[in-house]
Amino acid sequence: MLVQINTDKNIEGSSRLVEFFTTEINNELSRFDSLVTRVEVHVSDENANKTGKNDKKCVIEARVEKKQPIAVTATADSAEKAFFEALEKIQRVLDTTLDKIKEH
Repeated sequence: MLVQINTDKNIEGSSRLVEFFTTEINNELSRFDSLVTRVEVHVSDENANKTGKNDKKCVIEARVEKKQPIAVTATADSAEKAFFEALEKIQRVLDTTLDKIKEH
């Protein structure tokens, strides 16, 4: 599974952040290796330099083999919180998708 991390100009996409997010995705989504070919993470700050509640957004898109891509979105007051909320959501959606594939 290929993992790609993208940040906007307001979120520092340091190598530490990229490595941490990539490791978490590989650990949490490893059971879907046969199903998912690529995972893209997009982290952004909706208010740019202004502060605000839940202004960090994380979109995780999973490319499922022979299916349409699946995307989930989460917002929080930090990029890390938004990432973990989105990671939980994508796990639930992939579990459901995997169950549907097994039924057919």
